[in-house]
Amino acid sequence: MEDVCIKLKKHYQSVQRNLDSQPQEIETMKAQELQRLNQQLQQIGREFSEHITEEVNQIINNYCDAFEADFRQLQSRMIRRLDELLDTFSVASAYQSATISHPRNATAPLIAILVEAFYYLANQLEDILIESSQQVIANYFQRLIEKIRKSEYYRQLYRLLDNDGGIEQEIRSLEKSVTQALVSAASVECDRFVRESPRFYDEGTFSIYQFRQTLLQTSQGYDAESIVEAEPAIRQLLKLDFEPKVSQTIRKSFRQTINQTLKTHLLPMADQQADEILQQYPQARAYLEKTLQQEAEEKIANNRRLLTVVEDNIAAYNLAVSSINNCLQSMQLYDHLLPVIGEPFEDDGKFTNNGFVLSNVVQKV
Repeated sequence: MEDVCIKLKKHYQSVQRNLDSQPQEIETMKAQELQRLNQQLQQIGREFSEHITEEVNQIINNYCDAFEADFRQLQSRMIRRLDELLDTFSVASAYQSATISHPRNATAPLIAILVEAFYYLANQLEDILIESSQQVIANYFQRLIEKIRKSEYYRQLYRLLDNDGGIEQEIRSLEKSVTQALVSAASVECDRFVRESPRFYDEGTFSIYQFRQTLLQTSQGYDAESIVEAEPAIRQLLKLDFEPKVSQTIRKSFRQTINQTLKTHLLPMADQQADEILQQYPQARAYLEKTLQQEAEEKIANNRRLLTVVEDNIAAYNLAVSSINNCLQSMQLYDHLLPVIGEPFEDDGKFTNNGFVLSNVVQKV
């Protein structure tokens, strides 16, 4: 019983010391956390900027497998669409459009058919390039946001601000800007398809041979029939012109356009957002003070609960000791009386300590 008494006393004293010292410890902790706050915000901004830079460099150096897969899908869609357009191109419809544009004439030259075809193919390819580019960018930014959310700096920022400091909103806004820039770039790229390939009419090339053969065939008459009958040859002529242009776009020029667009939009944003994070020090300070105060109140309340539990244990101990001591007194074994916890007592026989009052049934010997 004496061991139990000693342990209970030590436990009580330990909890009480923690409770007494907590206000000062909390103030010290607050001061330390606030002192580190500015440094933490700088570090978060720096890590965010470095992360964005790394993501851009992976795109530029073809190290992002998911992006490469998306871009290959864009290439495939452009190739398939060109094949579909060539297979379904109607010379009769082109001839009709050409003659409608010139009401005084009842015939149209091969060149007019090619002009209608060039505009038609270029505009249709523009639609698919824009759609595919939008999908590539949407996928990229969705992955980027998911990576940012999983990062340690993002978690730290939420801990300091209870929000992401505007990062996700800025990324979403930037996605719109990048998408619009690439839509414009795709329009410019496909608008150039209207012009013939530079070497299309070079002597000794198959394209000029095919053009002359097609011209020879369409010159057999002046009505629509001679033009329509040459439809396979005209489609082949269009294929010879458009395939190199589309290949140049999807394998060389447009990928560089995407890379440059991402770089010129994302890198400045990263630096600007890093500075914006640092500028939110007042909000971070206010939120940190509130959080620390809540944590402090929870710790104090927890220690008070522990103190109550210890006091209840002491009361139970004293009750048991009182019963034992009553028996010992009845046998006049005063030298063997057990110690009680919490002496001296108040005049009314209640155990008091640091403002907590417990009923005590132990009679003072």
